[in-house]
Amino acid sequence: MSELVCLELSVVLWIVHVLIQGGIGNSVFPSGYLATARDQQLNTGNVYYGRATRALANYVENLAPFIALDLGFMATHHPGGFGPTVWIVARALYIPLYLFGVPYARTLAWVVSLVGLIMMLVRLAF
Repeated sequence: MSELVCLELSVVLWIVHVLIQGGIGNSVFPSGYLATARDQQLNTGNVYYGRATRALANYVENLAPFIALDLGFMATHHPGGFGPTVWIVARALYIPLYLFGVPYARTLAWVVSLVGLIMMLVRLAF
């Protein structure tokens, strides 16, 4: 996949994360709660909402370095190789693995996404 397509897909994955977390939140919180400023924290005890929230936070943490590297490829007209595709695929697999609580496979997906970032960094640096 091209660097631009991977960048676009990274935004699509962010939207998927937000919609999953918001959808679960709307089903477990009182009606309209997510439309408020949420000054009063409610604990739902819902394992899926917690997982969706943590998965989204993890994605956002990993999105910044991906965007920086991917834009570096585009700015330098340097081909990204397989790193961006590895990252996108691993991050797409990460969502259901985290939501359904598959511990080792989820960690493996995260490690593979990290390998994708390292592949990008090495390719951009050399």
